Amino acid sequence: MRECIDALHLVRFLNLVRPFLPILPEVSSPERKVPFNQKVAWTAVTLLIFLVCSQVPLYGIMSSDSSDPLYWMRVILASNRGTLMELGITPIMTSGLIMQLLAGANLIEVDFSLKEDRALFGGAQILFALIISLGQATVYVLSGLYGQPSDLGAGVCLLLILQLIVAALIVILLDELLQKGYGSRSSITLFITTNIYESIIWKAFSTITFNTGRGPELEGAIVTFFHLMFSWNAESRSLKICLVKQHLSCLPIVAQPIPQQPLSPTLGL
Repeated sequence: MRECIDALHLVRFLNLVRPFLPILPEVSSPERKVPFNQKVAWTAVTLLIFLVCSQVPLYGIMSSDSSDPLYWMRVILASNRGTLMELGITPIMTSGLIMQLLAGANLIEVDFSLKEDRALFGGAQILFALIISLGQATVYVLSGLYGQPSDLGAGVCLLLILQLIVAALIVILLDELLQKGYGSRSSITLFITTNIYESIIWKAFSTITFNTGRGPELEGAIVTFFHLMFSWNAESRSLKICLVKQHLSCLPIVAQPIPQQPLSPTLGL
């Protein structure tokens, strides 16, 4: 009797997601196998959207003197502070891990051989991802990450939260697009790897200038090396400057981690 009651509770949990399925965003599965060249094209479009969102700043933020508390985690979270990709892959990764943990521990009853259960499970992941993005966006804004809420105003705070949620929705749709077979299967690996190599290229070839006390100098380490080498005609001194300077350091380039294949939170779908 107790097992029957527990089973009813388990089934009822997934059924709670059913009313939200018509309004949840979803990418339809391809009717036939997607050719390899189209997979490459869809993957390239996904990366382009991700990179553009990683450079578009959030509207309404104010300059903050506080340090970035997630600086050392942004590489694995594929996030970029102050941009639309502030949350990165955190919502989809967290929701996927939670749902996989619940399913693996038999806390929820799901049969992946049934199409209906797969749809409910995928809808639950998307719903949890949106809820997590709402919670993260609210905490980020109210904690003063983009400026004091009293200085920003209620309207700007709501606008910042809305921007972060919409950006998270874009990431969810991109993940759905790749997971459904239109491109690379592992969107998390793709976004993390792209974020790592974007950081490497930017730190190597950026032409943004900083005033470091000896006049304006370029940010990119490789560009700075050749600039100083031809300006000072001293190769060893130019290399030393590029390696040890705070803003123009080559060390972040050589210290970037080699991307590994992480456990996909949607494994089993």
